[in-house]
Amino acid sequence: MRLILLGAPGVGKGTQAQRLATEEGIPQISTGEILRDAIKRGTPLGIQAKSFMEAGNLVPDDVVIGIIRDRLSRSDGADGFILDGFPRTVAQAQALDRMLLDSGAGGIDYVVNFEAPNQEIISRLSGRRTCPDCQAVYHVEHAPPRQEGRCDKCGAALVQRTDDKPDTIAARLKVYDQQTSPLVDYYRERGLLRQLDATAPIDSVYRNLRSLVQGTKSR
Repeated sequence: MRLILLGAPGVGKGTQAQRLATEEGIPQISTGEILRDAIKRGTPLGIQAKSFMEAGNLVPDDVVIGIIRDRLSRSDGADGFILDGFPRTVAQAQALDRMLLDSGAGGIDYVVNFEAPNQEIISRLSGRRTCPDCQAVYHVEHAPPRQEGRCDKCGAALVQRTDDKPDTIAARLKVYDQQTSPLVDYYRERGLLRQLDATAPIDSVYRNLRSLVQGTKSR
């Protein structure tokens, strides 16, 4: 199973990717998590990516493509993977096509596009709080910690990431609309695109996702 999940930041594709990856025993490859880890560790890549992410802009293609190439070369993705947050531009999609062709791993099975109104996405993300120590994620309305402002797992003070503030979210959505939406046409033309309503309850979204990707393991 080789899947790509498309959708604006905060649409919920990461939650669904994690669940599907666990059930299928394949890796969820989240570009955002890889980049945030690099920023936390202060690597050259992290330093380079930080200014772009905090401004709500996309990290340059050459940086992201290098990260993905390295990640896909690992053995845990031999039987499949779920890409969450990559590709974000047509150029990245074309680079991915070349990567998979060169590696002989086989092409993408399906591309699932998660859809939700921008206002709902802003509400979801602006209420998110993250633990800087263990990376646990909460929401002030939908999944609050037991003690306000404190992580249930390690007790650290929760923070609102810079890229989860409303102004930055609006900038991220604008960038997404301008630069990432063309991917929908790119994959539709190749017969790979599947549309998914991401406004339904989480379990319903997951059932619909599973229905859309049934049969990919035999391809």
